[in-house]
Amino acid sequence: MSSDQNVLARPGELLDQALQPAGLRPVFQPIVHLGSLEIVAHEGLSRPMVGPGVTMPHLLDEARKLGRLAELELHAVRTICSTFAARGESGRLLVNLSAQAILQGGLRPEQVRAALSAPGLDLARITLELTERDIVDNPDELAASIAHLRARGVRVAMDDFGNGHSNFQMWNEVRPDVVKIDRYLVSGLATSAERLAIVQALCRVAETLGAELIGEGVEEPADLRMLCQLGIPYAQGYLLGRPATEPATQVAEAAHIALQGQRVQVPPRHKGPLMQHAVRAEHLMIPAPALTPANTVAEVERLFTQHPHLHALAVTIDQQPVGLINRREFTERMAKPFNRELFGRRSCALFMNEQPLLCEAQRSLDSMAEILRGEDQRYLADGFVVTREGRYLGLGTGESLVRRVTELRIDAARHANPLTLLPGNIPVTKHLGRLLGSAVPFVAAYVDLSDFKPFNDLYGYFRGDGMIQLLADILTEHVDAHADFVGHIGGDDFLLLMQSATWHERCHGMIEAFTHRSRALFDPQHLSRGQLQAKDRHGMWQTFPLTSVTIGAVALAPPFPIRVELIARLAARAKRRARRQGVPMHVIHTGGWLPLERVDGLPA
Repeated sequence: MSSDQNVLARPGELLDQALQPAGLRPVFQPIVHLGSLEIVAHEGLSRPMVGPGVTMPHLLDEARKLGRLAELELHAVRTICSTFAARGESGRLLVNLSAQAILQGGLRPEQVRAALSAPGLDLARITLELTERDIVDNPDELAASIAHLRARGVRVAMDDFGNGHSNFQMWNEVRPDVVKIDRYLVSGLATSAERLAIVQALCRVAETLGAELIGEGVEEPADLRMLCQLGIPYAQGYLLGRPATEPATQVAEAAHIALQGQRVQVPPRHKGPLMQHAVRAEHLMIPAPALTPANTVAEVERLFTQHPHLHALAVTIDQQPVGLINRREFTERMAKPFNRELFGRRSCALFMNEQPLLCEAQRSLDSMAEILRGEDQRYLADGFVVTREGRYLGLGTGESLVRRVTELRIDAARHANPLTLLPGNIPVTKHLGRLLGSAVPFVAAYVDLSDFKPFNDLYGYFRGDGMIQLLADILTEHVDAHADFVGHIGGDDFLLLMQSATWHERCHGMIEAFTHRSRALFDPQHLSRGQLQAKDRHGMWQTFPLTSVTIGAVALAPPFPIRVELIARLAARAKRRARRQGVPMHVIHTGGWLPLERVDGLPA
């Protein structure tokens, strides 16, 4: 039967064929324990044998329309279990059954138990995967329905968590033994900071609720390494083994290669500001009435009396803001003798600022932060007008803008430097901890700018920020993004945690690149003299060399010390040695715990 003929088949014909003894072909995909790379279970899947072009989702959709979903799913479960048992396979077997088939299909626990029961297959070796193609309105009812199966030793898993209708309410009510993280979150895990954050949160929830995690859809080596690094115990996907008629006995060679001598995976970082999409102008908006030039000054006074919390009132023409009346300025002017009598009946436009600060409702708080750096500081008193497609919506205060930007920047700076957007102190400490917990040699390199203060004092903070950004760009360009971590710990101080074999050459490349590219930041007369004149820390004029890069590196080999801060202190000491010796880079080599603790007599 062709694919076109399948589409034209009478309703239920394909389903009837699939329900025949040979209508479905079971295949099995391995589930692997990542710590040992042993196959500990297989997921049983079904392939329709009713003609080309017919997939299992197609059959399931048809069965749902005909009210026969439970019948089809039960047949698939029965076929998978009997085939698995007949082959004498060891390990666990995972089979799929939808929540809809259990609740709406009227399946009784004994029916499901009978389908799962096969000679030689203990029910305690079976995990029932609950799939959800629709929202489950009564998860507590579902939990009660499967309680009878759990009493017989059957374990329960939630499938595709992070996609579809698998949700936290289901997780909390059903309390599955296993939760399978959907391929949407796993695919690209090593390159997406957002996916990584979600999966890390799932790890914490799983630990709290006592569930084991399985990463689904693993196809890339980097994603597999990241799952290992997160401590997720199990995974399945094409990289580990494809679905096959004969259950696999060994993990695919590609997985072994991916994890051989694996280095600690460098976590992805955000490509933009952390607060870029979190808060918008509309979130700071205060609902407030608007005026038109037809309104009088007396009406302005009445509105301010009726709304004592308002700092200002907007003036609009055809709903578009044309001005802003500041309460304080208005009150001061009206307090002068005879002004109430002189202006009370005149247009309120006489008292408005004709150039109010306008912000579209969708404007991000990050872009609004530019206002704080601007020369026009009227927003502190006037606030801003919130619009949507140019039409008036409401008002915002300068105080709320300053407070919210400050709060978010303080929080964001703990995780990423606001200038360079490179990982800050917390991610640096976490990654250093992961490295110390591994058995992989690495290098910690402290990087900063020598004679940067004279440059900053002479040229100003704007050009100083440009030099720091240049250094950040050079560092990220010269490292191996898959093996090396670049952290910005503040000011002109950076910490590199490098696992690449060519770390030494890369560091020298950074020094050379900065020496060449930083020349564009100096004035010609300073370049020609090769020195700067600026005040020292005591306020005395001195001559300083042109700003350059200094790197202090510590090459570490296991066994590592336990204390994270010791590594940073050693790297800083290596950097100071480089400065004393007048060289751009100094390296301290260590050979384990005792030599490390004795370097320069540094106390433990």
